[in-house]
Amino acid sequence: MINPEIILDQVVNGLTIGSIYALIALGYTLVYGILFMINFAHGEIFMFGSFAGFAALSHFSDSGFAAVHPLISILAAFAAAMSLSALLGGLLERVAYRPLRKAPRLSPLISAIGASIFLQNVMMLIVEARMQVYPDLLPEKFIEIGPATISYFQLFIIGSSVFLMAFLYLFIRKTKTGKAMRAVAEDKDAASLMGIDVNRVILLTFVIGSILAAAAGVMVGMYYTQINHMMGFIPGIKAFTAAVLGGIGNIAGAMLGGLFLGMAEALGVLVMPSEYKDVIAFGLLVLVLIFRPTGILGEVVSERA
Repeated sequence: MINPEIILDQVVNGLTIGSIYALIALGYTLVYGILFMINFAHGEIFMFGSFAGFAALSHFSDSGFAAVHPLISILAAFAAAMSLSALLGGLLERVAYRPLRKAPRLSPLISAIGASIFLQNVMMLIVEARMQVYPDLLPEKFIEIGPATISYFQLFIIGSSVFLMAFLYLFIRKTKTGKAMRAVAEDKDAASLMGIDVNRVILLTFVIGSILAAAAGVMVGMYYTQINHMMGFIPGIKAFTAAVLGGIGNIAGAMLGGLFLGMAEALGVLVMPSEYKDVIAFGLLVLVLIFRPTGILGEVVSERA
């Protein structure tokens, strides 16, 4: 029989990695909700954000600033990562996707895959094909919550992810810009006739998704400590799986799908070797596509022109 404490520890691990999946998945679901297109270069935006955070933290660590002001250094790393990824996401939308907006759907898909491979190779030229080790700024402290043990950094990841997801949800629901995004998602032509700058809204959608992916990239770097130029591929595909699980195009669904996938992976290793955790993720994707292709919270929608 499995020890209940081990189960609770895995629940904490599942919530941690699930929060990261959810942040990345939101980028997929935001873009799909407006363009009906999958941005398969999103994992590389996540990767670039992680490397930007690494560069910032390494600079602060080498200068000695991080030893005196670790929290400020971490916040600055997040800001650097989000800024670079926002610029990169906006550039991708403008160069790789906007010219193909009215093209057959296969064209932007090919463009996305090409952009993904290009970005992987750009980073490989910059850092070479070797692992980079994130500076260790936070002490490894734990707290006991009942029989479960959780580290301060796991709390930080879960808390930060919940904050960012809640902020996005309120932004989409309550702000004028968020309402414009929903209008464009509903009908781009009608939104344009109402005076909404559709190109600006779509660009902003890519930027917001990229910012969330960058935050996830820094969290992954600090949590797993090692990064490389290929790190965006598997998390990117898993986050896409999470978006599909929840119902791609549905913001709440992306959050739920990320948490569900993280929990499934964490609890799955209790009954099978950890090497097979990827099988769990992609097995879930196959099952959902077969039995509920719209996802947990997705709805059947008619084809858009």
